[in-house]
Amino acid sequence: MYQKNILLVEPDFPIPTKSKNHKNFLPIGLLKLASYYRNQNFEVDLIRGKKLSDKFITPSLIEITSLFTYWSDYVWDAVKFYREHFPDPDVTEIRVGGIYASLHFENQDFRYKCKKYHVTPVKGVQEEVENFFPAYDIVKNSDNHVDYQIIHSSRGCFRKCSFCGTWKIEPEFKGKKEITSTIESGLQMGLKNLVFYDNNLFYNPFIESILKELAILRKERKIGWCESQSGFDGRVLLQKPHLVPLLKKAGFRYPRIAWDWGYDQWPEIEKQIRILVDSGYNPKNITVFMIYNWKLDFEEMEQKRIKCWEWKVQISDCRNRPLEQLHDHYKPLKDQNHGNDYYINPNWTDAEIKQFRQNVRRQNICSRQNLAFHSKLLEHKKHFTKEHYNRLKLVSFGRAAKFLPDLWIPSKVTHPQNRDKWSVKPVEPPKNLAELLDADQEMRDIWNEFVEQTPVKEEQIVCLEN
Repeated sequence: MYQKNILLVEPDFPIPTKSKNHKNFLPIGLLKLASYYRNQNFEVDLIRGKKLSDKFITPSLIEITSLFTYWSDYVWDAVKFYREHFPDPDVTEIRVGGIYASLHFENQDFRYKCKKYHVTPVKGVQEEVENFFPAYDIVKNSDNHVDYQIIHSSRGCFRKCSFCGTWKIEPEFKGKKEITSTIESGLQMGLKNLVFYDNNLFYNPFIESILKELAILRKERKIGWCESQSGFDGRVLLQKPHLVPLLKKAGFRYPRIAWDWGYDQWPEIEKQIRILVDSGYNPKNITVFMIYNWKLDFEEMEQKRIKCWEWKVQISDCRNRPLEQLHDHYKPLKDQNHGNDYYINPNWTDAEIKQFRQNVRRQNICSRQNLAFHSKLLEHKKHFTKEHYNRLKLVSFGRAAKFLPDLWIPSKVTHPQNRDKWSVKPVEPPKNLAELLDADQEMRDIWNEFVEQTPVKEEQIVCLEN
């Protein structure tokens, strides 16, 4: 019998090596294909990047996955590499599937390239493959250990947000009634943690019974933590707040909600956060998705950012990149206002995009570390001792600014210096910073008084906002 050799390829996407097996990037589609082909007794190999298999010489079929549309160049680079090595399509078939392939399936340029390289495009979810358990063993023994399994308890989303392609790739919503049979094989492999890839977990009509099922498994210590990569639909959360205590019992950590629309919706977002907090979630561990470089301008996004600062929640800033965008050469330190390198919405400028991203990053650090202000110098403690660092956390903004020239306060709108030109200036600490701190008598008095009156360990000290 003729032995088929199947090569599964993840193109050389710009993902750091340490993140290859991160729960946000694992090529789950390819792992399901591996199980599907193994079930037919085919030889299977997974390649991450551009190289040939060391398991066989000539593959019968090459399956290449795709991710974001703006990473399309990496897909075609992989296609070109393998077609040059295996030029006869009658001997080696090449198929391209995944997000980009599905969204651009009818695109004229996409079809032209498929024809040029003799590629068979694949659109959407392959139903014959969907129920196969992913072959985690292919990646489990790599440098980046996998201790989780990826789950779909549902497919599709009934909302049709213009910036999202889910409803185009998975137009029909389908929900599972139970979850144990889906995760059983992974539990036997020791993969106790669960990452749900559902695009709208709460919309599954069986979600309540699934959460109760997970809670029992967790009580029996058969599963560890759970996460929902796409977060939770806040509007459903408001309608069914009783689901949140069940989330907690099921072991879901780091809950995420979305604030896609205007600032005037803040009361609704606040209600969602309150429900999560009342169920035992720490605001520091709650994340709010916010899309920017979109319809809402910089000023309104800054208002939303500051409101999140008041709530002390984290922000996951999502830079809008249209689904038809085929490249993204964004460089955070470079001025790119000409708009050729990446997509810039007409309501935004390059400098505003980068300033907002910087503001969010600094605010998230302040929220996590209980800081009333941010300074790049505080991120690197080479300039002073731990005691100096804790002193600075206690003093007023005005006094701290004496030692921290880049001091930034999250509660204020921060515009770029020039809306039409981005520039980044290196921050230099005052000379002999440690000596200046030691010589500041008022700062030493504040610190000594705090230590005397606060019966806590030094590592428990938090910022006192002035």
